[in-house]
Amino acid sequence: MARQVLIATLGTEPQVVTLALDLLLAKGYAIDEVIVVHTVGEAVRPALAALGRQFAQPGAYGYRPVLVKGDNGPVADIVTESDTAALLRTLYRVVLAEKRAGRLVHLSIAGGRKPMAVYGMVVAQLLFDEDDRVWHLLSESWKPGDERVMHVRPGDRMWLVPVPVLRWGSVSPVLTELALREDPWEAIQAQRAIRRDQDRRRKREFVEHWLTPAEREVVRLACQGMDNAAIGRQLGKSTKTVANQLTGIYGKLHEWRGFREDIPVSRTVLVAEFAGYFAAKRSNEGGKE
Repeated sequence: MARQVLIATLGTEPQVVTLALDLLLAKGYAIDEVIVVHTVGEAVRPALAALGRQFAQPGAYGYRPVLVKGDNGPVADIVTESDTAALLRTLYRVVLAEKRAGRLVHLSIAGGRKPMAVYGMVVAQLLFDEDDRVWHLLSESWKPGDERVMHVRPGDRMWLVPVPVLRWGSVSPVLTELALREDPWEAIQAQRAIRRDQDRRRKREFVEHWLTPAEREVVRLACQGMDNAAIGRQLGKSTKTVANQLTGIYGKLHEWRGFREDIPVSRTVLVAEFAGYFAAKRSNEGGKE
């Protein structure tokens, strides 16, 4: 089984890290290292000191604090655009290193400023596999201002809630070119390019393999904004024949889209799906029909 690591964002409350670890262990996850991503603000230093004491105890898990750094050095707080950019790069590189090492990642986004949770989700969507998890901590036993309790006690009402991650593809990101990107902004651009290429190839497969040559011409002209009568004149067909062909095309499109019922297939859907495809094809062919 792959080694498992807990990566946690940290603010002023150190217990969100140790409580998350306790709850993960109670769920049966074999965590062997804890990585804490933090800033250098004065308010965070007591939390870091408290965690240092906790993980310095004999038999404690591996513990590694990681400082958020930007182009101008360590970040004191997440308050500006450059701070958030530094945060994203730090989180991305930490998670990427663990995924390259073949570890299963648990990401706790309960600690720190809200941007830490937001950018943690961005990183998860870029790099997570099916078995990686994002967690948020909920508690009815503790509120800000109460005595800090570093570990779960009997009767405490605390839960780790899994946060769904909408992964961009079925293939592990570490097996794609995304894993070669050290910068998250480059990874985002690469991901968009991959998705565009996948979309183009999928649409080409529908146009070239699902449609007959005659149907293909009807779709091409419909995507240029022609109505049935204009398409008929262009192709030397009756308006009824064009309408019948479109009915058959809608059936194929409905199947190609996975028989979705949320947006019924129509001429509007057909044009929305394929107008860009035919426009790009025409441009690549130098404007020739």
